[in-house]
Order: sequence, then structure tokens, then C-alpha cells
Amino acid sequence: MSTKKIWLDVDTGVDDALGLLLACGSPAFDIKAVSVTHGNVSLDQAAANTLQVLDIVERPDIPVYKGASRPLVRAPLYEHAVHGKDGISGMSEERYLAQKPDAGYAPERLIEMLHAYPHELTLIFTGPLTNLALALQRDPAAAGLINEVIFMGGVVHGPGNITPAAEFNTYVDPEAVKVVLHSGISRLTQVGLDVTKQVLLTEDRLQAFKHSYPFWGDWIERVTTQYRERYFTVNGVRACALHDPLAVAAALTPELLQTVPYYTDIECRSSISDGSLVVDEKNRLQKSPNAYIALGVDLPLFFSLFERAVARLPERKENSS
Repeated sequence: MSTKKIWLDVDTGVDDALGLLLACGSPAFDIKAVSVTHGNVSLDQAAANTLQVLDIVERPDIPVYKGASRPLVRAPLYEHAVHGKDGISGMSEERYLAQKPDAGYAPERLIEMLHAYPHELTLIFTGPLTNLALALQRDPAAAGLINEVIFMGGVVHGPGNITPAAEFNTYVDPEAVKVVLHSGISRLTQVGLDVTKQVLLTEDRLQAFKHSYPFWGDWIERVTTQYRERYFTVNGVRACALHDPLAVAAALTPELLQTVPYYTDIECRSSISDGSLVVDEKNRLQKSPNAYIALGVDLPLFFSLFERAVARLPERKENSS
């Protein structure tokens, strides 16, 4: 069976952790590395969370590289209200904070990997795009070596989830998004709130997971505890959106999403709409498309992919992480 070489960049909070489960449970992926950035939590905490998840899924073979600890030009901004102080609903274990990821700076390692596998790597970003922007600033020609970039971020139709106009990942480091949008990457797919807010882990789905896969269902329930509570407080729905797993699944099965190519830019100098994507749906600017914008999602297909991935994870009996 042929596999797809992927590089996964995370700021491991709750849904990044679930995205890692999906990636590690998918045999169609050849995961070359996981890089870590600031975002939901600090770089150090995100790295510890990433190591913890890879340990529980028994994938010590995957290199983990630390990258940017802050946005390109702005101060860091974390999302503790959604993900908890530790990023994973209080499940973080101190021993992982003491572990050191693999040697090397993520943007530099990414450049090396792109040159080692030209036109083969699919890059999946589920946090701010800082690490990719830094790599492209160091080596602009690397953009031409990328097979595809899929990033979770932004919203086209509807409100943001951090400001009235912006989604968290694009708001945290809009300058990085601008670098990526204008880098010349041949295939850039945006997976934003338009589709991710449709992918809800409801109480019924959660209970079904617990019934079919007791350990993993319980783990998913515990790691999403604060996330689900926050989602109910804000939206009045007992569920949580699986933002990052959808971006991972899109790399696994492209037909999962309905995408449209548009010229896209981002606001970086506004007092009220910083971090908001500007998508030229009517081609007013007469510019060539630079991104594929996800506007539709096959929900049954996504949950089928997610469940099959969970089913392939190592069987565990202990009730601890």
C-alpha cells in the first residue's frame, strides 16, 4: 500500500491531540516529523503535550522538533479558556515537560526535509503558521518543493472564534499567514470554521466511542472535558468542534472537502478585523487564485475515517494516560 509522506505542525491543545490520534491511526500516512509551535499554549507546554500523545499511541519513532515560541512580530497569545491551562484539560504529566524533543529547530529541519523529499511532502498545520513562514523566509525556493500545504485557520462566511471577524490561528500570527499566502506554494488548502464547526463531537458520538473502544473513548472524553464545557457555555450545544482533526483527515482523503480556488489575503493592520481572511469570491481584484478554500464537508466520511483510525490505535487496558 502506498503511503503519503506528511509533516505535521501542531500547538498541541485538545483538538491537535485528536488530530495526532487520527494521523497515527492512519496507515496511509508516513509521518516524517511533528513540529511544534506556540498557540493554544506555550511552545514548551505544546511540546510536552505532543510527546505525551505520541507516547500513548506508541509512536516514539516520530521525530518531534520545537519551533517558534512566538509569532513573527507580535506577542504570544494563548487559549487557556478553551484548552485548559495545560492545553489538554488538566491531563498533562510533568514527566513529559522534562523530556527533550529531537535536536534541531523546526523551520530548519523542515527545509532539510523538503530538499530531501522534493514534491513529496504534504504539510499539515493545525496551529499558527509561524514555523512555515520562518522556513519560507529562510529559503523562499522551498515553496516550490512542497507537494501541498493544508492549514486549519480562518473563516470566510460567519463570525470568528476569537474576535468577531477572525479565527484564532490566523489572528495569533496574521503576518505568518500573509507570508504563506504570497509564497507561491502550488497547492494551499485552507480548512476553516466554515467546515470545522460542522464537525461536532456530540455526546452521542462520544458515548458510542466509549462503547466500541473503551480506553480511547474514555481518553477522548477526558481530554475534551474543558473544551466541551467551554463550547456549551459559548454555543449552548453539548459538543465540541473537531477543527484540527478535519485538517488531518483532508490530507488523508481529499474528497472529504469541497474546495474552491480563490485569491486570498489577510488583514494585518486593522484595529477591528486583524487576522481576518479576505477571500475574493467575485474576483474583484482580477488576481489568480492562491488558495483552495474549504466550503463543504462530508460529515459521514469524516467520522468513518476518524473511527477507523481510533480502531487501529494500540489496544490499551489501563485507565490512565
